[in-house]
Amino acid sequence: MKKAVLIVMDSVGIGEAPDAALYGDKGASTLPHLSAAVGGLAAPVFRSLGLGNIPGLLPQRESIAGVPPEPAPIASWGAMRETSEGKDTITGHWEIAGLVTRPGFHVFPPENSFPPDLIAAFEKETGRGVIGDKASSGTAIIDEFGAEHLRTGALICYTSADSVFQIAAHEEIVPLPELYRCCEIARRLCDPLKVGRVIARPFLGAPGAFKRTENRRDFAYQPPEKTILERLTAEGVPVWAVGKIEDIYAHRGVTESNHTGNNRTSAAQVEAWYEEKDGGLIFANFIDFDMVYGHRRDAEGYAKCVEWMDGWLAGFLPKMQEGDVLILTADHGNDPTFTGTDHTREYVPLIVCEKGKPGCSLGIRDGFYDISMSLAKFFGLKELPPRGVSFL
Repeated sequence: MKKAVLIVMDSVGIGEAPDAALYGDKGASTLPHLSAAVGGLAAPVFRSLGLGNIPGLLPQRESIAGVPPEPAPIASWGAMRETSEGKDTITGHWEIAGLVTRPGFHVFPPENSFPPDLIAAFEKETGRGVIGDKASSGTAIIDEFGAEHLRTGALICYTSADSVFQIAAHEEIVPLPELYRCCEIARRLCDPLKVGRVIARPFLGAPGAFKRTENRRDFAYQPPEKTILERLTAEGVPVWAVGKIEDIYAHRGVTESNHTGNNRTSAAQVEAWYEEKDGGLIFANFIDFDMVYGHRRDAEGYAKCVEWMDGWLAGFLPKMQEGDVLILTADHGNDPTFTGTDHTREYVPLIVCEKGKPGCSLGIRDGFYDISMSLAKFFGLKELPPRGVSFL
């Protein structure tokens, strides 16, 4: 059986979407802006794959400093515009897997974020109080409320511009099994509101030196219909999930998962499964771009992360076998030079490497679900909702 490797470079956007202003993201452009901020990227492999050719397809034509257009890319290149409402992880990943989210998920207000009846029910079922109750970045909220949490044991609950109910807790105060149980309670209570994700945000350390751990877990709203993952596994095509993929799709349509916590361990698992498995889809989320650098507005760290992946690709690409395919894309943007700390509504890059086949322009794709249709064609599936067009 053939192998497809699909890697979502979490938040690696490539230019503001046509409707960016509706999301407060006019002017956001993750890759072009971060590359300019650091004086250019050292990414020769991404250049050879055609990454620098993509901006020429977009209205803004903002180049990626250090990654100019390649005259003869070894992969096909393009950009995708999201059609669903939202700019969060769930919305982007679900559309990649063939779904459209419209209307979008419920978003909480920035202050006094959660309805009083929701908090009351949550406190009653968990047996713990709630502090926070506002929109904030994850590092800022634990700096603000961490000491009180240590003193009282109350859970730090907060949101963002995305549809999320996040629960931060110190692992020595609230053991991980209890934190995950609290998230399961919140997930059930948030379902009537159509909240995209409940997220466990464990941390360690002391006031002034708190640090989030890699024991994060996402508890997603149930997809309203079958994704490409479920359609593949139903036809005997295994799906090997790396990173938070299993959580994003509510553990549906996954043959086996390794819930890695960072890019390096995710990349190592992709390599291992590519060499070990006889076929199927290896679907990975590389989280560091977004979680470690985008939300923290660290352009230099983000750039180094892109360059690290360039180096990893240099070692992985020669291992690919003829007939297999590698797809690189993103789920949204997170411009580290932009205002605030939230995701940004952007086009995302599309790079498709088929060993032994020349590259070509894939143009601008109207919908992330073109990936789902392409995977269906690659593996010979026939019965799919009429969304998208295969680029394979």
